[in-house]
Amino acid sequence: MPEPTKKEENEVPAPAPPPEEPSKEKEAGTTPAKDEEEVSPPSALPPDWTLVETPPGEEQAKQNANSQLSILFIEKPQGGTVKVGEDITFIAKVKAEDLLRKPTIKWFKGKWMDLASKAGKHLQLKETFERHSRVYTFEMQIIKAKDNFAGNYRCEVTYKDKFDSCSFDLEVHESTGTTPNIDIRSAFKRSGEGQEDAGELDFSGLLKRREVKQQEEEPQVDVWELLKNAKPSEYEKIAFQYGITDLRGMLKRLKRMRREEKKSAAFAKILDPAYQVDKGGRVRFVVELADPKLEVKWYKNGQEIRPSTKYIFEHKGCQRILFINNCQMTDDSEYYVTAGDEKCSTELFVREPPIMVTKQLEDTTAYCGERVELECEVSEDDANVKWFKNGEEIIPGPKSRYRIRVEGKKHILIIEGATKADAAEYSVMTTGGQSSAKLSVDLKPLKILTPLTDQTVNLGKEICLKCEISENIPGKWTKNGLPVQESDRLKVVHKGRIHKLVIANALTEDEGDYVFAPDAYNVTLPAKVHVIDPPKIILDGLDADNTVTVIAGNKLRLEIPISGEPPPKAMWSRGDKAIMEGSGRIRTESYPDSSTLVIDIAERDDSGVYHINLKNEAGEAHASIKVKVVDFPDPPVAPTVTEVGDDWCIMNWEPPAYDGGSPILGYFIERKKKQSSRWMRLNFDLCKETTFEPKKMIEGVAYEVRIFAVNAIGISKPSMPSRPFVPLAVTSPPTLLTVDSVTDTTVTMRWRPPDHIGAAGLDGYVLEYCFEGSTSAKQSDENGEAAYDLPAEDWIVANKDLIDKTKFTITGLPTDAKIFVRVKAVNAAGASEPKYYSQPILVKEIIEPPKIRIPRHLKQTYIRRVGEAVNLVIPFQGKPRPELTWKKDGAEIDKNQINIRNSETDTIIFIRKAERSHSGKYDLQVKVDKFVETASIDIQIIDRPGPPQIVKIEDVWGENVALTWTPPKDDGNAAITGYTIQKADKKSMEWFTVIEHYHRTSATITELVIGNEYYFRVFSENMCGLSEDATMTKESAVIARDGKIYKNPVYEDFDFSEAPMFTQPLVNTYAIAGYNATLNCSVRGNPKPKITWMKNKVAIVDDPRYRMFSNQGVCTLEIRKPSPYDGGTYCCKAVNDLGTVEIECKLEVKVIYQGVNTPGQPVFLEGQQQSLHNKDF
Repeated sequence: MPEPTKKEENEVPAPAPPPEEPSKEKEAGTTPAKDEEEVSPPSALPPDWTLVETPPGEEQAKQNANSQLSILFIEKPQGGTVKVGEDITFIAKVKAEDLLRKPTIKWFKGKWMDLASKAGKHLQLKETFERHSRVYTFEMQIIKAKDNFAGNYRCEVTYKDKFDSCSFDLEVHESTGTTPNIDIRSAFKRSGEGQEDAGELDFSGLLKRREVKQQEEEPQVDVWELLKNAKPSEYEKIAFQYGITDLRGMLKRLKRMRREEKKSAAFAKILDPAYQVDKGGRVRFVVELADPKLEVKWYKNGQEIRPSTKYIFEHKGCQRILFINNCQMTDDSEYYVTAGDEKCSTELFVREPPIMVTKQLEDTTAYCGERVELECEVSEDDANVKWFKNGEEIIPGPKSRYRIRVEGKKHILIIEGATKADAAEYSVMTTGGQSSAKLSVDLKPLKILTPLTDQTVNLGKEICLKCEISENIPGKWTKNGLPVQESDRLKVVHKGRIHKLVIANALTEDEGDYVFAPDAYNVTLPAKVHVIDPPKIILDGLDADNTVTVIAGNKLRLEIPISGEPPPKAMWSRGDKAIMEGSGRIRTESYPDSSTLVIDIAERDDSGVYHINLKNEAGEAHASIKVKVVDFPDPPVAPTVTEVGDDWCIMNWEPPAYDGGSPILGYFIERKKKQSSRWMRLNFDLCKETTFEPKKMIEGVAYEVRIFAVNAIGISKPSMPSRPFVPLAVTSPPTLLTVDSVTDTTVTMRWRPPDHIGAAGLDGYVLEYCFEGSTSAKQSDENGEAAYDLPAEDWIVANKDLIDKTKFTITGLPTDAKIFVRVKAVNAAGASEPKYYSQPILVKEIIEPPKIRIPRHLKQTYIRRVGEAVNLVIPFQGKPRPELTWKKDGAEIDKNQINIRNSETDTIIFIRKAERSHSGKYDLQVKVDKFVETASIDIQIIDRPGPPQIVKIEDVWGENVALTWTPPKDDGNAAITGYTIQKADKKSMEWFTVIEHYHRTSATITELVIGNEYYFRVFSENMCGLSEDATMTKESAVIARDGKIYKNPVYEDFDFSEAPMFTQPLVNTYAIAGYNATLNCSVRGNPKPKITWMKNKVAIVDDPRYRMFSNQGVCTLEIRKPSPYDGGTYCCKAVNDLGTVEIECKLEVKVIYQGVNTPGQPVFLEGQQQSLHNKDF
């Protein structure tokens, strides 16, 4: 549960208003404001607010300082009276003649409640500015007032070093006396929760009203606007109030959005600064273009958004719209849209849903002293949950008896050592619900373990009445029916379950009937005491078990008072050896009223039982005294590390062989890295157990640990270090477990590696399955997946050895059986948590109609050079394994020249060395049962062209020669892209290139040397390169010295007319019902052809479901939200004066739904979503 927001140390309450002069009050017609000290805060503050009081000295100093500040109000809000259910408005006005910017105003209820965060259904805050009079008007309107709205209010206005405030009262009459039902979610005030209490002014009433109200429509609260208008000191309070988890990231976005937007030439209307949507909801981004022909692209965090079922694009005139469906927390980011060279951006904020209580608290009965756990479950992990006892919030702490443990969605309240005072009604509250339960604490049945016994005691002896009962409770002692009064001689001892009545130096009046009665039980324990006068040993100064403790090395002088008449003779002994008086290290000293045991420089071996015997004429007395010599404990044995995790381990050790004669109080634990010599202590409070869990270690680093034992005397030496160990953790569960294929006896599963592997790496996977009905499965829905709680013995391991691949086939399964499947990741630290498949799998092969997925680059003619390898992979779908048939130009393929290799998912055409004879149209047919799918691929094998056929010299004049030639007979199976012309002087016959990449079949060679004689040759060129040979002119061209009359050649006008021709054909397309689909092709022709679209040979005219575009020869038909009836054959027809051309494609509209579909339509399993768009086909 998050802590309440705390104010900064330097943050103090707003200063008190300065005193006003009486003359000004009379002129304004207002009464002096009430002293703020008279306004008491509500009885219960919201958990996320802290009331800070200013010390008296500081308050007085602030009042003195504020008395010198100027007054800002020209009209102050006046107190008023309103009836329940009516509206009232308070108005404050501020003169702005001397102000450079807008002043800051705050409305408060009492001293502490800022009403800016309470704006909602019952409270509206408004502000206006009149330019001609330069007056700011601030209004606070209370709508449909309630009884709890009554009280004192305050208005504060500040501008730089100026401050002014005033108080006013609100009275609410004619209260109905009924308390409306209020949802406890209003106490948490998460964003978007605008119930009736969203504008409540008295938060304390929420904790007193527990009835759940009916759900109503809730107005949206724009957290973005709250943050933009709030002070930085209020950010944390708003973040807790509205459930903001990434406050730092949101403030960074706020800073970016405060930058001034420049005017845009491309956008007539840009995106809003921010959008807000609930998790799972739908958001709509709209921009308006100045030029509708501009191309628009949408981006998320810098990555372009493609059309899919989640992202949907729409065009409406100049508007460009982006819909985002099923918004998740990953969609909370920055978005921008580009048009040309300009862009505009916005921020999308996704809010979490309210937290619901999924498992209620249960009434519990316990006994005093027992541990009590109250457990509930909520709908989200690590949710904000509050616990209450009889309506008062439980705040756990180091000194509290209450502890709260959170395990994912479970929240547990733990009470250690329950008492009668813990019996109460406990409740838990979240933002979306509450639950309560009663705890009853009763007394345990009392058993008498050791009853009182009758005693006969010598005079002066100690009377010790002792009993033991089953419970640790007090009791009362009585003698002859009267209460026993403690004194120096009579002691009542209560130690745990043992009760004693000890009377020192028994007297005759101590004889009588004694009774012990435990409190709260109707039980008595009687005993009779008879006093006689034999010798006695007085051991009142010793412990109950007559133990004397001495530290090793010190001197023990144990003086035991004795009595008896005549004085008895005392004899000390240890075992069978008597201790005599004298000057030895261990000796006795005798006195008339006492006997003393002296041990000089006590040693460990001196521990034991010492006996004192008294004897006189009245009888004998014996006593045993245990002398305990205590010392530092021995060091424990080296600890053992039994279990390790990613940054923790569990270590165990045995207590030391010798505890020093004093109980071990606890242990200190130290650790160090193996390569280091520096030990670090892990606990500063003694560890009482012989097990410990060190944390915050670095995964993959070797550590050692050691132990110190501690008793009342001191700390032992350290133990030997443990064996080095390395913290390692199991991986996270594998992800995306899916069914790859199913046959009558096998099931093939596929999955993805774990998201987190850690330093231990990944050794492999274990796949397990069990049959449905083997045991009762408890199915729970968590995060959209089903989990099956089955005993370990029902799960069958599919792979005996670990597998490295993320795909495995389970074999030997009975047909028509249903199995559950799960997979675990295994490394050196063990197996991870299993990943379950979401539902039972039916072991039965399903016929899946065939589909051929032609790669995009094969939808056009596939071109390769002669001698290159052709390796084409065409994926397909279909179950069971389809039958494939290849044909070339309608005939069977010669497998000696073309290799065909087929698998379950694809087919490969392989030609080691391509030849021009391999060019042609290849048809593929995939057949499953009665379903057939076909596709075609055009392959073109090209080579260098042959030389031009004939090269002639048409004319020679001046320094120029006109050449003509005819195209080559062999174009190399590719279009001729140009010619290269070379010249050679007849004397040297060295060839020089004159023109390259020339497209025409005639050329004029200029700047020739007069008097020389030239030969010319021409090379053909296509995409493979120049022809190997060239065609040379048979005659030579002589450049004569004397001039010639040049005749201008006559050129005919070039005819640019061209019949229509489709340069990019239509493609068969699949569309999803309800989502816009487009058909695209490109056409050229001169004059510009007229485009007509037809469906099933019928022209599409004035149909609002279709929109047709044509831009730079690209023709587009948009089908708005198609249905299955929109499927069919679509045709694009281009017509001009030179001819007509048509092209067709098929459109199939599919409906997405859950469950098994009819053959020929896609199948979507529960929890899965497939995105289909045009580019996939």
